[in-house]
Amino acid sequence: MTQIQNQVSTLPKQRKPVDPPTEHIPNIVTDFLVSRGIDPDIANQFPLVGSEKYFAGIGKSPAIGFVYGDPHAPEAIKWRSTGDKEFTQQGAARSFFGLNQLPKGCTDLVICEGEMDVLALASAGIHAVSVPNGAPAKVSLGKVDPKMDGKFSYLWESRKLIESVERVIFFPDADEPGQALVEELARRIGRAKCWKVTLPEKDSNETLQKHGTQALTEALLAAKPLPLEGVYLPEDFEAQIVSLYDEGVIKGASTGLVTLDPLYTILPGQLSVVTGLPGSGKSELIDQICINIAMQKGWRFAVASFENPPHMHIAKLAEKVIGKPFFGNDRMTSDERDYALSFLNQHFVFLQSHDGSPSTVQSIIDRTKQAVMRMGVRGLIIDPYNYLDMAGESEHQAISKMLTDIVLFCKSHELHAWFVAHPAKHIPDDGVPKGQHISGSAAWFAKADMGVTVSRNKNQTKVHVWKSRFKWVGAIGDVELNYDLPTGRYSDKSFAPQWNEWPEL
Repeated sequence: MTQIQNQVSTLPKQRKPVDPPTEHIPNIVTDFLVSRGIDPDIANQFPLVGSEKYFAGIGKSPAIGFVYGDPHAPEAIKWRSTGDKEFTQQGAARSFFGLNQLPKGCTDLVICEGEMDVLALASAGIHAVSVPNGAPAKVSLGKVDPKMDGKFSYLWESRKLIESVERVIFFPDADEPGQALVEELARRIGRAKCWKVTLPEKDSNETLQKHGTQALTEALLAAKPLPLEGVYLPEDFEAQIVSLYDEGVIKGASTGLVTLDPLYTILPGQLSVVTGLPGSGKSELIDQICINIAMQKGWRFAVASFENPPHMHIAKLAEKVIGKPFFGNDRMTSDERDYALSFLNQHFVFLQSHDGSPSTVQSIIDRTKQAVMRMGVRGLIIDPYNYLDMAGESEHQAISKMLTDIVLFCKSHELHAWFVAHPAKHIPDDGVPKGQHISGSAAWFAKADMGVTVSRNKNQTKVHVWKSRFKWVGAIGDVELNYDLPTGRYSDKSFAPQWNEWPEL
């Protein structure tokens, strides 16, 4: 299980380099570049090779190879046929193309979609890199499908470069996947330093061919912040408005519990405040919802759980994945345990501070930003809030500021955050504490997008939704759920549990 500490760290994976090509036919490279309007001298600036390659669609064909990493021991070579647009790849490209050609100390990082765009921009004197796997194939409502989140690890590989530059400038393709790529990269990098250009044609190479190098230079000079800091034109929301017109309002992700969904769904950019008496099952409900969304949608989650050691929390999550206890006579098998751990390793990270220093909301935000960049995390759990260090301010002011910081962070990185908060000693007559009963501040009610209470009376477990900011995301009301004590699983009372199929790893 991955743990993100004060900084995310992991041992670099050992990558076996691919063999460089034994034959290089320079004319294949130069002729192809000229046919695409690119200065042939560019071939001397970048690690490009020409050779005859076999492609599944067309057989053997002249091809240009784009070398990733060290040219003498490349991590990958992506081959493109010069006649038809066919591709094949040796190795696995996991970094930007063009990194080694960037000038030292550059203040702007220009990112485009394909290798040919990098070469086109180089013809205009613009240093750029391209993403190793192009724009996302799966796009929904202008966003990257969460199941594609693992394909953006190249950002983590270049995090020091990204942190060092003043601006990240996107030269995107003018289509839906290209725009979705910009949105996802900006979500992970942080929109504050992201800029975008508008091209007269589909991409940089086509713009070069039809309008020359000056058009690319002018596009760079006209780059705009993404979005303007605090000032917005209607055109800044064009993608969202078109999506709203075509698709209607964006609804939250299903909790995986049919009877709960009419009251409560999970929308990125929102904050859920969850409360309840000790032992009511509020943390278990959040875990259940996260497991369901991970299985159904492929989301990934960062967990700051102060009352559960990570290994014990992981065991609880494994029970929900498999549907069997981790301990006892009827426990899960070792194969089932291994499956659960593999699944959890793909979808959960734990925010731990091992240096003995208390966690603050800012330290959690900082660590979660790293998890967003590295893994594409879409959910954050803070359980419970009272373990956070908020010294130096009145409790009311500290809680209000903490919630404001989390809400702004969720919106800027399109996360859904769950805050678990214990109620004050004064409990209402019905025994169901709500937002106004949470210890410390009325801000719990005011700043929550969704407010949830879990209550348990003997074998009866109820979920009460006491706030829903938007009616298309949820509604006020309550629903009774089944709770299985041995596995910690929640299920609908009116529907048979659907746990027969596990997702492929």
